[in-house]
Amino acid sequence: MRYISTRGQVPSIGFIDAILMGLADDGGLLVPEQIPQVSDATLKQWQRLTYSELALEVLTLYVENEIPRQDLKKLIDDSYATFRHKEVTPVRRLDDSRYVMELFHGPTFAFKDVALQFLGNLYSYVSRETNSVIHILGATSGDTGASAIEGVRGKEGIRICILHPHQKVSRVQELQMTTVADANVLNLAVQGTFDDCQRIIKELFADVDFKRRYHLRAINSINIARILAQTVYYFYAYFRMLDQGHDAQINFSVPTGNFGDIFAGYLAKRMGLPIHRLILATNENNILARFVSEGVYQPGEFRKTYSPSMDIQIASNFERYLFYLYGQDAEKASALMAQFKAEGRIVVAGDALKQVQTDFLADSVRNEDCLDTISEYYEKYDYLMDPHTACGASASDKLAANGEKTVVLSTAHPAKFDEAIRLRNIHQSYPEPIEALFEKPQFQTVVDVSNEAVREQLKGFFNS
Repeated sequence: MRYISTRGQVPSIGFIDAILMGLADDGGLLVPEQIPQVSDATLKQWQRLTYSELALEVLTLYVENEIPRQDLKKLIDDSYATFRHKEVTPVRRLDDSRYVMELFHGPTFAFKDVALQFLGNLYSYVSRETNSVIHILGATSGDTGASAIEGVRGKEGIRICILHPHQKVSRVQELQMTTVADANVLNLAVQGTFDDCQRIIKELFADVDFKRRYHLRAINSINIARILAQTVYYFYAYFRMLDQGHDAQINFSVPTGNFGDIFAGYLAKRMGLPIHRLILATNENNILARFVSEGVYQPGEFRKTYSPSMDIQIASNFERYLFYLYGQDAEKASALMAQFKAEGRIVVAGDALKQVQTDFLADSVRNEDCLDTISEYYEKYDYLMDPHTACGASASDKLAANGEKTVVLSTAHPAKFDEAIRLRNIHQSYPEPIEALFEKPQFQTVVDVSNEAVREQLKGFFNS
């Protein structure tokens, strides 16, 4: 298995080099040169596997022999041993057409743990095997930061710096990141939006000399390992639906802002998983929903919502989809991204737009509708969901056809967004690990929204 850039200017590389490179050196994103195909017979065999066993089979297709199978098995087993549920990502039935896959049973109560526990252990393994220093740089709209920090805190040979938008994440999200006192962790609160944080990260990674001098590695979903790890739970959920006697027209509804979680579903479908429909749910920052409906990819006015992890206007994984939309045409993808940088918009029309609308359904969920969905599901099913999951449920209720079964991806525990849930007079108890956060001191540095301000902080941190 080799990996190539969506912009075509990087020679193909192996799995370990791909995860270390993160953002491709030509500014593109790394993707598998060929998508492995999974036969019906293999799917039938995989249905009996535990989550960790399934992850081993799926990831082996992308790692091949670069990591010995026993080493890969240990990395996976160690990663999912930290989860509070024996199934890792259990599927809950609400009624005969509505199901929820709970992705929040990891250490930080968010779906990012599924990939980042693995990636953290993978980076630690590579550091030991190659005797190399790994400096991780990432940006978060709330959940990635805590999950990434939890995955590598205190680990020898690894330092991590996470940028988050100052006072634009939930209180619990902020505390999960900033109450970590380990010396190998630096939190930077940027006086801007998540899109500003993400832009700074991409531009620092695009400075190849700086990237190499400070051994920078990516933890965001620009890192292909994140996407590959997330494909596993689509297979797992599909098999659990088969266990319940459902074998046709199974949809997945995915709350997404950065296009990473739903791209993992798209990749699973391209591998041969018979997903019926992929429903893309956004909040009022709806660049992705507008792209699916109109074929225009153009940022709108930033809106602060009750689902802050999706308060994103520029989706970092979108380029991967463009690459596959145009038949793995790196020249076309590169030209479109250059156009976006110059003009601030991309327009897709004709057969390409028809393909987009075949690949996805999409809906933008209004702020109040999000809260209404939380109330409705709590009253009807005695099931409390966080605001991001509620966006997925609302989009599913609107777009799924009669007779179809839909699995909504539940991306965070509701306790992480209690401020929003209390607006509907719903009261919940915090899990003990979250309750304990409120008594801990915080460690963070507030910085200006500029590359240079962040660059100076990184120099001091990585040289110390």
